[in-house]
Amino acid sequence: MKKEETILRKPDWLKIKIPSGKQYIGVKEIVEQKKLHTICTSGHCPNMEECWGRGTATLMILGDICTRACSFCNVKTGRPLPADWEEPQRVAESVKSMKLKHAVLTSVDRDDLKDGGAEIWALTIRKIKETSPGTTIETLIPDFDGKEELIQKVIDAGPEVISHNLETIRRITPWTRSRAKYDRSLKVLEYIAKSGTVAKSGIMVGLGEKPEEVLELMDDLRNVGVTVLTIGQYLQPTKKHLPVKEYVHPDQFKAYEKAGLEKGFSFVESGPLVRSSYHAEKHVVNLNKK
Repeated sequence: MKKEETILRKPDWLKIKIPSGKQYIGVKEIVEQKKLHTICTSGHCPNMEECWGRGTATLMILGDICTRACSFCNVKTGRPLPADWEEPQRVAESVKSMKLKHAVLTSVDRDDLKDGGAEIWALTIRKIKETSPGTTIETLIPDFDGKEELIQKVIDAGPEVISHNLETIRRITPWTRSRAKYDRSLKVLEYIAKSGTVAKSGIMVGLGEKPEEVLELMDDLRNVGVTVLTIGQYLQPTKKHLPVKEYVHPDQFKAYEKAGLEKGFSFVESGPLVRSSYHAEKHVVNLNKK
């Protein structure tokens, strides 16, 4: 008989505010009118009200169906629709309508496309820069199977920050990420950092990692030139996804932040509700002052 997983109760520090406010409602209406996809909604992000209300949104391009099936992720998986070449212009117009100060772009994995969607990535960035020259851009990219010529297409488009998430520690990677590899992701981040673009990564905790393993991951990221790191609590999207092994206490998140800064990261956003794009606009503003 299969042993049932123990279901942990969420602690008080994981309470989420119900989205509201004029700015939030305005962004929501444009997302719906333009038929855009956002990781905020697809990933059930707990910070949607705060970010949308502050003029920051994370738009998901290349559709909402991923070719990979990572066991922590709530994005749909399956066979995607053909690439939409009108999407870059639509996204750019939406960014302008939303009056976003900072736009974060992410995408599903598109292993079905020869270039992994790199050309649409680059075109979307260029269109936003044309229509909203005052808006800064962060891109949260897939690994493109580690193909440098595809990563270079994104770099050449000129986003202020390029992020690629390591997601978790080396030991846990094989059963959390369906195709991505820990070392391949490090090589992607190293290539970004060597280009002179700000390299950023994010991880989840609460999957059974040990604090010393998180510190080792920090060293791995610093060794390849990553300067911005986000650390947040993994929250199980559905019963079909990986269970939460631990709700990490806020004090431990503070300890991770302190350790990361001591290791040389320029910025570390670490907290139970932190997600990849949390306070993303602050990283750009402050890094440009350095």
